[in-house]
Amino acid sequence: MNRPNYDKQMQTVLQTIPHGTPLLLHSCCGPCSSRCIEELKDVFSVTVLYYNPNISPAAEYEKRKAEQRRFLQETGWAAFLDCDYDAQAFADAAAGLEDEPEGGLRCSACFALRLGILARTAKERGFPWVCSTLSVSPHKNAARLNEIGQAQAEKYGVLWLPNDFKKRNGYLRSVRLAAEHGLYRQSYCGCAYSLDAARRGRQ
Repeated sequence: MNRPNYDKQMQTVLQTIPHGTPLLLHSCCGPCSSRCIEELKDVFSVTVLYYNPNISPAAEYEKRKAEQRRFLQETGWAAFLDCDYDAQAFADAAAGLEDEPEGGLRCSACFALRLGILARTAKERGFPWVCSTLSVSPHKNAARLNEIGQAQAEKYGVLWLPNDFKKRNGYLRSVRLAAEHGLYRQSYCGCAYSLDAARRGRQ
């Protein structure tokens, strides 16, 4: 069975978008956002939505958010839309899934939480298009992300931009851009469960 080529789908869509069309982009961090915004900014007017209640502890959340802000201020590539840190929202989404492995159902619930807020916010604020930086990570399942993103976009009546930003050396480009801007690059995805998994992997 042929798997969808989400990067190719995105390239096709980008050729049809009027220049300056607003897009609300969920971003998990500055380094991941770098390559994604670089590609999107010449077509869309990008606003970054920083909604990541999964990140733990709170000090890590604030550090990543500060780096995201700094990157956008330095480049001028996108506007920034902040969200409150709502750790309870992630705890509720992960309830009953605490023993799931990294990349399992708990991660899917986390994606649905964040992309749901993305789509709802876009609808409320008049953004016709939404997208996320999450697929730039080689550890993220692009098919699952796109399926969840598409479902949430349809739920709230906005358009999901298909994507797989790791394609065409996208992840490598994000690493290089992060180095050029001296961005802090975290050693785990974000939640306490991923931190524990990372620590175990280093033992």
